[in-house]
Amino acid sequence: MNIKKWVYLFFTTLLIGGVSSVIVGLLLRWQDIESGASFFVMLAWLMGFGFIFSIISQMGYFAYLTIHRFGLGIFKSAQLWNWVQILVLAFVVFDLFYLRYIAFKDSGLPLWNFIIVPIALVAFGAVVAYLKMKDTNKGAFIPTLFFMVAVTTIEWIPVLKQGDALWLWLSIVPLLACNTWQVLILHRLINKKS
Repeated sequence: MNIKKWVYLFFTTLLIGGVSSVIVGLLLRWQDIESGASFFVMLAWLMGFGFIFSIISQMGYFAYLTIHRFGLGIFKSAQLWNWVQILVLAFVVFDLFYLRYIAFKDSGLPLWNFIIVPIALVAFGAVVAYLKMKDTNKGAFIPTLFFMVAVTTIEWIPVLKQGDALWLWLSIVPLLACNTWQVLILHRLINKKS
């Protein structure tokens, strides 16, 4: 990995975060534009919001890559490290349901609202992990699933505390788009000659 590849990864991820935030924001807040809000101000705000979550995503990805290396070194076995990640992943998925339910159960939201978020995140993560495994090797499935679910949840915590559906969508879409892009492109960048 050289500086040219890192710059490419940084700016493409930044662009993906900004564009995905703009698309979701315009879909969810179109009525604000129709009611007189400035289109270009909203566009700039949504782009900046996406940039912020893109940078959070990039910090999370490189933090995970570091932790993954430490985990492989500490446990001396990829299989044992994978089991540790599965255990932590199970706690994260349960907490994503349970802690949100405890925090917002009095808000009148139905129980399925709290259950669907972790299930959807695991399903999306499994699809990305499968794609990564097909591109690389079978050993990539668990680390990718862990990254896509556990690390994305950690990156999402500031917004999860708010409990507002608009903010949840505005933040999760750029996070998932950026995390997916990074995890699926990094091995190609590293193997690319330049």
